[in-house]
Amino acid sequence: MPSTASEKIIYEHPLNEKTRTILRLEHLFRESAFHLPKPDVWSSRAAITALLDMVSIFARADIKADLIKELDRHKGKLNSMRQTPGIDTERLNHILRELDEISGRLYRFSGQIGQEIRENEFLKSIMQRSSIPGGSCDFDLPIYHYWLEQPHEYRQAEITHWLKTLTPIDSAVELLLSLIRGSTTPTKEIAEQGFFQKSLDAQSPAQLIRVGLPKDARLVAEISGGKHRFSIRFLTPEENERPSPVKDDVPFSLNCCIL
Repeated sequence: MPSTASEKIIYEHPLNEKTRTILRLEHLFRESAFHLPKPDVWSSRAAITALLDMVSIFARADIKADLIKELDRHKGKLNSMRQTPGIDTERLNHILRELDEISGRLYRFSGQIGQEIRENEFLKSIMQRSSIPGGSCDFDLPIYHYWLEQPHEYRQAEITHWLKTLTPIDSAVELLLSLIRGSTTPTKEIAEQGFFQKSLDAQSPAQLIRVGLPKDARLVAEISGGKHRFSIRFLTPEENERPSPVKDDVPFSLNCCIL
């Protein structure tokens, strides 16, 4: 009986810098959302750390312009599919409306992404200490210690407010990755002696590679690649040792996500 998605481990690998950044932002939004409802101090710390990591990403690139460009590119691609026989027009129109709505929110977003957070003196003090191992200890940042001792409802409201300033980014990231991941159906492949390689069409560049393995397979997929080709090497995890290359043939599911 074939494994369902919930019974698989999915390994993903981005094939360009934009997708890499979007995946990192998704990871950080999920991390902050996971810790936000929890009442303990350590969860509040983790949510703040994820928030500040996002701000660091925003400082390194024009995320707003990149996301708008990607949303517009997806709109163009999907609009060109209108005449495709058998296309679900209602579903297509719904996605295009979503793209328009989220793109419009980003266009209307004034100022730099994360500017309010960067200019917050309290958060700035934490950010300045974050590069030091253990740099946010109580004795290093007494104001942070004081804040963490406030009731959970207060801490949660503060973090929620800061995260809400990033909602247009969160929505764009979620929609783009949903479209990319859903752009293809998985194929069944075999990695001969634990190795698989495939060339890609540079004229229709893939954004993401997804490899599915049964959870009980005791295998790790190590993926590398760029716009011309990618390779997958399967490894067996070893306790306290480096993973060892697999010598047997490995069946797996593969998505080359192109949109």
